[in-house]
Amino acid sequence: MKRALSSTMSDTAAYASKPDHSLGRIDGTGPSPTRSEFQRDRDRIIHSTAFRRLQHKTQVFFEHDGNHFRNRLTHTLEVSQMARSMARALHLNEDLAEAIALSHDLGHTPFGHAGERALHAAMAPYGGFDHNIQAMRVVTRLENRYAEHDGLNLTWETLEGILKHNGPLTNPDGTPYGKYAEEGLPSGLDDIPAVADLRLSSFASLEAQTAAIADDIAYNAHDIDDALRAGLLTLPDLLEVPLAGPIVHEVLALYPHVAPKRQAHEVQRRLITRSIEDVIATTAANIAVAGVHSAEDVRMAGKTLVAFSPRIAEAVAGLKAFLFARVYRHESVMVSVRQSEQLVSELFARYMDSRDLPGRWGVAAQAASSDSELARIVADFIAGMTDPYALDEHARLFDARPDFR
Repeated sequence: MKRALSSTMSDTAAYASKPDHSLGRIDGTGPSPTRSEFQRDRDRIIHSTAFRRLQHKTQVFFEHDGNHFRNRLTHTLEVSQMARSMARALHLNEDLAEAIALSHDLGHTPFGHAGERALHAAMAPYGGFDHNIQAMRVVTRLENRYAEHDGLNLTWETLEGILKHNGPLTNPDGTPYGKYAEEGLPSGLDDIPAVADLRLSSFASLEAQTAAIADDIAYNAHDIDDALRAGLLTLPDLLEVPLAGPIVHEVLALYPHVAPKRQAHEVQRRLITRSIEDVIATTAANIAVAGVHSAEDVRMAGKTLVAFSPRIAEAVAGLKAFLFARVYRHESVMVSVRQSEQLVSELFARYMDSRDLPGRWGVAAQAASSDSELARIVADFIAGMTDPYALDEHARLFDARPDFR
């Protein structure tokens, strides 16, 4: 075990994150003879309650649609595998990339993005809801497994990666950056405990950037796979679609007599492989051009270094647009989306009115001294729900259960 650990650490490049150089945790822990600090973060995440809940949270297709569709947990595991593979090829710290990938969806609500939209709308008078900030609340405050502290007590590097894996939140002057320039900064940024400033205007580590692009690759390939399984698409529908189309042509020509399900899996496999290979080649070139020699150089590089090539990035954008129109907004999906949005909205309104939350949540709600404080408690509770639990709570409170049909 010790030999494998030292080998993993010594094989990383100069620009990789180093567990021995971590800024540490708020609550200090003794050294481990068998695990690095980032390995300990990964293990804490896997053993968390929030991680287990992901198995009953919607990805795109709802649980009742079938047992073989992806949920938040299976998606997270697929993202983690891809992030680790790319980190290995780029000589990054695989454990940090894995920890960030495993935690990137911990703040998601039940019912996928539909639940998040409904909760964001309900929370609009109180600062809104952002699943990335919620993931930070989960790992720093809401998990209560430890006797000595709230949260998971993760290292600074893992917290930074969860918060900024999609890029900085602000410009150096403090103004919102990227998507936040249009949307405004999410509420809660001033309430994230960490051992040091999380530096909202700097880029995150290469390991965090790797986790982020792994998420994109997983979405593209696996949402196609699930849409084919659901009958919303056929392989011929993809023939003219960017990125996927040339691969479909190739697979149909090579394996014309293979069962469609096997053809679909072959398309998915090739799509993932080529996307990952493109990222590895492009990122290696970006690192060389940027001349980064440390993790701090990466943070100050002024741009994301882990990326698709321009050609593939354009194709990915076209594929995303196709999936949005043909899958995410397909009427059979939207029926469930509309019902789940209504369910989350109704739960929020009822809890705000009655403060009738179970267990410790009810105690906290009764003690809340303002509507804003109560709303955040309600949002934390709803965001932590699984799909089945949200349905059960709705049935308890309203004596009604949507059938999502």
